[in-house]
Amino acid sequence: MGTRAFLIGGGWDRPDVYEPFLREVRGERRVGCLIVDEGDGAAQFERYAVALGKAEPSCVPVPLLVPLGGRFEPEAALDGIDGLLVCGGLTPACQDVLAGCLERLPGLLAARGMPYAGFSAGAAVAARRAVVGGWLADGVPVCPEETGEDLEEVEVRAGLGLVPFAVDVHAAQWGTLARLVAAVGRGEVPYGVAIDENTLLTVGDGEARVAGSGRVHVVRPAHDGGVVVRAYGTGEGFGPE
Repeated sequence: MGTRAFLIGGGWDRPDVYEPFLREVRGERRVGCLIVDEGDGAAQFERYAVALGKAEPSCVPVPLLVPLGGRFEPEAALDGIDGLLVCGGLTPACQDVLAGCLERLPGLLAARGMPYAGFSAGAAVAARRAVVGGWLADGVPVCPEETGEDLEEVEVRAGLGLVPFAVDVHAAQWGTLARLVAAVGRGEVPYGVAIDENTLLTVGDGEARVAGSGRVHVVRPAHDGGVVVRAYGTGEGFGPE
């Protein structure tokens, strides 16, 4: 790891979930907002710019729009940027945009002392093994079809490796905890966290700590071949290793 990661489970009701990330942003506090542009990228950027401005008026949001199917080139895009926010959208598309820099981006962030925040899809791809979607496990439904991110079978892809666990999002609101349980239970990820909306998980310095109005559900494999789930509320934390 080496870079402090701020993982937001979605939702728009609590601008304060951005505040710990923004406190870590140095310099001119220019925050690059990476968005997969499906034709509405400018409008999506404005939505994040408003939320960031409510959390910290002095920050300067900067749009980093990458067209669907394009590739993010961090060396050039992050020139003059002080913090990176990878925004929401289709998680498989977000992973695809980052696929060419999965090895380079974490080192670049660490070298520049740049904090990372992920909102929804951006939180999911922060994992070493990223759960990018799906609603079926061997053909059996494990979460609502509309939460499948345009995938059928639960799919795990390579992520950024900023955190050692898999991440699912919109946990309570979309019913995605069961998808993460399936991924952990099948051994596709070592363990995972499912984050509710309007909830932040800050990971760094050997600790993962929860803030916001929801909960973070930690899913670990059990000795009997099943899984164990424990939920943490605001102010609580756990060791991320």
